[in-house]
Amino acid sequence: MSDDRILRHPGPDALDVDAITFVRDGRTILDQVSLRVGASERWLILGANGSGKTTLVRIAAMYEHPTRGSVSVSGETLGTTDVRELRRRIGYVSASFAMELRGALDPLDVVMTAKNAALEPWWHQYDDADRSRARDCLERMGVGQLAGRTFATLSSGEQQRVLLARSLMNDPAVLLFDEPSARLDLGGREQLVRALGDITRDPTAPPLVLVTHHVDEVPPGMTHVLMLRQGAVLAHGPIDSTLTAPLLSECFDLDLRLERRADGRWTAFAAG
Repeated sequence: MSDDRILRHPGPDALDVDAITFVRDGRTILDQVSLRVGASERWLILGANGSGKTTLVRIAAMYEHPTRGSVSVSGETLGTTDVRELRRRIGYVSASFAMELRGALDPLDVVMTAKNAALEPWWHQYDDADRSRARDCLERMGVGQLAGRTFATLSSGEQQRVLLARSLMNDPAVLLFDEPSARLDLGGREQLVRALGDITRDPTAPPLVLVTHHVDEVPPGMTHVLMLRQGAVLAHGPIDSTLTAPLLSECFDLDLRLERRADGRWTAFAAG
């Protein structure tokens, strides 16, 4: 279900996850999974709970090491370079990351600390250019007015948009979003999908990977999809030809109907 002419590009890919296997406590969580993300591509990773989605993106973000296989960002390979430097080239957002941040932090500091892949501003020195860049990132995500408040007083949706702004701070080589709307109510989710859509449809934005198990959370502008089932790749390729009702049904082991709305969003529901 893929076309290698589309999946390969001249020069190094923004992200190259090559034939990774991940085994924990004797259980194979990922089995020979590959993902190549080229410039301007927007990849969706779909799969049921327990299919290995989060493990895959954590390996891509350099927070886990594969048992076998390799991971490269812009040609720099995990294990052959300083992982702390490599992480700075990755914009990473997960639903749980907000809980790792001190609630008293100013959203401006939350964004700015991404420059050094840090959680606190006092660990490094920052200048006016850094603060200006952080403010620009907040403005880009529509939350510039939140600077000066404390992170803990923001709604879950506001916090996630601050974290989206944080992911842009270093002008990263690739963006990785792991179920960013998992903690959000309907309003917060829709605001986040709108913010994600601003990124996916921006030709100047970095290539990105979005992990979810809800197709209604997928913003317009996604170009490719990879489906995981029980830790293995079920299908991958251009989203227009690969995201189909039969493959989605197999991915979730349920007879599903799939519709694409006029605004580019998707809806899936059980048949019958």
